[in-house]
Amino acid sequence: MQDNIYILPLPEPTELGRTSTHNLPVQLTSLLGREHEVAAACALLHRPEVRLLTFTGTGGVGKTRLALQVATELLADFPDGVSFVSLAPISDSALVIPTIAQTFDLKETPARPLLDLLKASLRDKHLLLLLDNFEQVLPAARHLTDLLTSCPHLTILVTSRATLHVGGEHEFPVPPLTLPDLNQLPPTEALSGYAAVALFVARSQATKPTFHLTSTDAHATAEICVRLDGLPLAIELAAARSKLLPPQALLTRLEHRLTLLTSGGQDAPVRQQTLRNTLAWSYDLLSPQEQRLFRQLSVFVGGCTLEAVEVVCKTLGDETMHVLEGVASLLDKNLVQQTVQEREEEPRFVLLETIREYGLERLAQAGETEATREAHAAYYLALAEEAQPYLQGAEQTRWFARLEQERENLRVALSYLLERARMEMQAEWGREQAERALRLCVALFPFWYNRMYFREGWSFMERTLELGEGVVASLRARVLYNAGFLLWDMDDQGRVEALAGESLTLYRELGDTAGMARALTLVGAVAWLRGQYAAARVQIEEAGALFQQAGDTWGRGRCLTELARIATAQGEYDRARALLEESLALYRALGDKQRIGWVLYLLARVLFESQSDLTRAAALAEQSL
Repeated sequence: MQDNIYILPLPEPTELGRTSTHNLPVQLTSLLGREHEVAAACALLHRPEVRLLTFTGTGGVGKTRLALQVATELLADFPDGVSFVSLAPISDSALVIPTIAQTFDLKETPARPLLDLLKASLRDKHLLLLLDNFEQVLPAARHLTDLLTSCPHLTILVTSRATLHVGGEHEFPVPPLTLPDLNQLPPTEALSGYAAVALFVARSQATKPTFHLTSTDAHATAEICVRLDGLPLAIELAAARSKLLPPQALLTRLEHRLTLLTSGGQDAPVRQQTLRNTLAWSYDLLSPQEQRLFRQLSVFVGGCTLEAVEVVCKTLGDETMHVLEGVASLLDKNLVQQTVQEREEEPRFVLLETIREYGLERLAQAGETEATREAHAAYYLALAEEAQPYLQGAEQTRWFARLEQERENLRVALSYLLERARMEMQAEWGREQAERALRLCVALFPFWYNRMYFREGWSFMERTLELGEGVVASLRARVLYNAGFLLWDMDDQGRVEALAGESLTLYRELGDTAGMARALTLVGAVAWLRGQYAAARVQIEEAGALFQQAGDTWGRGRCLTELARIATAQGEYDRARALLEESLALYRALGDKQRIGWVLYLLARVLFESQSDLTRAAALAEQSL
């Protein structure tokens, strides 16, 4: 968090009262929350080896406004002035040098080309040249190195949505404004310490002077800024609606950001009068291949790995090498961001939500939504099924973390499969989608249970089971069992018993030994909870024998654990201890740290309740943590 938001003023004339020559546009609004970026950029430009500095960032992040402030701060450092050149009106790179030359009132002659005239004019000048919106004329970047070589006292500051990729360039990524954590909001009076919130409040007050941040609308205001990714342009466009809509009403309408944010100032460039125009400007500068990749990336929620992009795009018929090059290019053009979290095996690629929404619009316009969502769902089904065998062994920590990282994508994939299955359940394709939804529920069950996402898992499983019985019986039986298992932890024994009973019936019809064992374990658990210890013991012992017959070590270990809990409840401490020791040995052989911890806790509890070895009980309890 930024503790204070400063309004950055124009500096006073320096050097014995002489104001440096410049043609910088007058800024009618204050720059909020950029003091760190201004200081850092000025420090870079004071270094003699930094003569070409490029402000990069996505459209609407505030590159131009920041560059103008930095140039203003540096007026006294350039005796021959600061010259601002807007390249937004041109798209032909051949016009860059003529446009710069026009700023210095240079006219081409038959004897001397404009580039030579420009070099001669700037050769001895200590001057800062600010070139705005370079992204659509990137081929002209080579001329900048030519100018810098010929003009030893020239410094160039560039704003661009894409890196220039020329020698001597120093890149300065412009980040979005600072945002609060919605899960840990500070007091209302401290909320304006975040730059994004401060900007929203200031621009709202410009259209509605009575607007003030109160405890009633503090959370909605913070969420608006977060939903808009801290992008200054988006926040200013949203604040313009404050005259009509209070924060909560505005937040409700932000589900469709691009439709809502359309009221930019009439004096702003056309590309900045709506958020959609700003994004369209960037999109139109992409090659057809890059545009296609950008559209495909919009289907991922919360980011993705390079592998995920490559597999999805390959499914859609694109070459892997083109995907790699395309992602690198979109990174350069700041339409995609790269993040690396601690302990992550590989970087993730993320689209800001405002940009992703635009990508989804373009995906729909291109008629590619269905095929792309299908490829996305196929990848995440395969990932979940790949992870499933590792979720009960030594590799479980890594795989649980991987699934946690992809939780949003897994949700979207499962929602898509359910949506398509409901729409076409009577057709063969609809039944196939239903079975894929069941498979994904089965694969994700250990993840939901381990992470205690009981309600989320149950909600998806309930919707899957509602699709009907025209699916593979073994899949339906497994989901019935898994759903019952999740409901057990939601304290709904009535439905647990019904689901487990239906699952057991299906498994008996199928002759599925391991399936019968799983269902019997759950039926026995319900009996145990109701105090029907004899019935519970019979059912769980039968389940244990079936697990052993099926070669399921993990399942047998669980039965031993449940039998130990029954023995503990009946005061049979020696029996409970022996069962737990046997169960612990099985889980240690598997390397399942979660279950090892659980059994150690149960052992400690047995020793404590029996008052047989309190010292060891304390040690085991500590080990279980």
